[in-house]
Amino acid sequence: MRNQTLILIQCQDAVGLVAGVAQIIARHQLNIVTMREFVDEENCKFFLRVVCSGLPEESAALERDLTSELPSNAIVNINPARQKKVVILVTKEHHCLADLLIRHYFQTLNADIQGVIGNYELLKEFTLKFDIPFHFISHQNKDKSTFEQELSDQISQYQPDYIVLAKFMRILSPSFVAKFKNKLINIHHSFLPAFVGANPYRQAHKRGVKIIGATAHFVTNDLDEGPIIVQGTKSIDHSYDVPHMVIAGKEIEKAVLSQAIQLLTEDRVMLQGNKTVVFE
Repeated sequence: MRNQTLILIQCQDAVGLVAGVAQIIARHQLNIVTMREFVDEENCKFFLRVVCSGLPEESAALERDLTSELPSNAIVNINPARQKKVVILVTKEHHCLADLLIRHYFQTLNADIQGVIGNYELLKEFTLKFDIPFHFISHQNKDKSTFEQELSDQISQYQPDYIVLAKFMRILSPSFVAKFKNKLINIHHSFLPAFVGANPYRQAHKRGVKIIGATAHFVTNDLDEGPIIVQGTKSIDHSYDVPHMVIAGKEIEKAVLSQAIQLLTEDRVMLQGNKTVVFE
């Protein structure tokens, strides 16, 4: 997006918003390349993502003009950081981490992985092969608050835009979630809201499902119930036992998580309560 301007807007809905925004953009000598809007009619909320060719002479002046045109308390963001900083949290499973590190190595992730933090050391050697720092913070023989404080201290050193739970198998406390509000991204091995919590593949197998899936979502205090970013599914049949479901599910998890990160780093995701507005 070099020599392009990205404008993100959230506000109360009103008549003429699109026309008003377009006129202001034109006055600043910018040409609209794409404009995607969405109205949440139930909550009377307006969402807009605009990509323009060219750069404004003064971003602050453009922001002032847009804000003056929009309803009060509008959120206007012009040219947010192009490459987001990401920290990854892991436990023992390698598949999601491996996929993200490979994408990062070949510069197809559109994110800068600052470091990996694990509550076990199993993935340290693999991570270091990609010249990414690995920090081991054990949860064992510690109370939850001590462990989370150490975790928080290490994360904060990087000041990340997003913290990705790539199969990080610890339930985080409300205070930790609040500290990193709207920054924690989890991959859950189920097509939520079905089969929340532990062992979803075993739950699915007992139920005899014909579709398995994975869900990337923001982390909130409600376990596995945060705003959903991306979901993916795969059809299966009666021949799949639990181990085969797990193998198939891991492929979906990798794809869903990387897609979610791509959407986030391209500023295509906006939060609205416990839902997301995703501009493809």
